[in-house]
Amino acid sequence: MTLEHGHSADEIRSRLNEDRQPSYVRDWVYGGIDGAITTFAIVAGVVGAALSANVIVVLGLANLLADGFSMAASNYSGTKAEVDDHARLREGERKHIATTPDGEREEIR
Repeated sequence: MTLEHGHSADEIRSRLNEDRQPSYVRDWVYGGIDGAITTFAIVAGVVGAALSANVIVVLGLANLLADGFSMAASNYSGTKAEVDDHARLREGERKHIATTPDGEREEIR
């Protein structure tokens, strides 16, 4: 069995220090499904109200733009909150390591 990567101290340190590129697949899938469903609901409602084709197209496009902006702003806010929380936890651990290094070593055993 061939391993994907090595497990020496240097190799582990190197992997931990690598810059990771975020994957946007989840965001695209979630946004695509959400956008399609809400746009369909808006267009179906407008068609049901027997409004003109121009109104249907305008409302559909307006919904797509508003929905896209809403999802982008929500995703940004959620990601920023997550990054801020990780930074807070990391800083707390740094303080613990500085003040009680033996306790921190014991914690990870």
